[in-house]
Amino acid sequence: MNFVHNRQGGVNIKVKRKTLLLIASLVWMAAGFNISKIGFLAYISYFSIMNIALTSIIFFMFWFFVFNKLVTKHTKRITEYLNEKQYFWNFFDIRSFFIMAMMITFGIVIRSYGLMPEVAIAVFYTGLGTSLLLAGIKFGINFIAFKKQEEK
Repeated sequence: MNFVHNRQGGVNIKVKRKTLLLIASLVWMAAGFNISKIGFLAYISYFSIMNIALTSIIFFMFWFFVFNKLVTKHTKRITEYLNEKQYFWNFFDIRSFFIMAMMITFGIVIRSYGLMPEVAIAVFYTGLGTSLLLAGIKFGINFIAFKKQEEK
């Protein structure tokens, strides 16, 4: 991280483009781990072949229709920035921050008010969390690939 003083006397925190991929990787892996943990802990009481099948469907739907595309889109955006140094929060665009905030809010509301039965939380959170975790891993792989490409 690099602290850059701006003309108004404030401090801006900028990082290299490749570091944005690392930040995205860590954020998505942390979110995926935490959501998966909630799902796995609830799963203990509801372990069955049917629930595993439902979790797998949720995982594949989120991975192939949402997160795989999202990782590809954001990696492309990040690697195509013209300026090497970017604000650290540019690992996401505004729309993605909004979506993340809504998902967190709905997740908290659903669990706080018991709006979903625990079996649904087990199945849904495990599928969603593992697909988020995989997105974080893919961002990490993209970080390593971009770093190697820069070194050539």
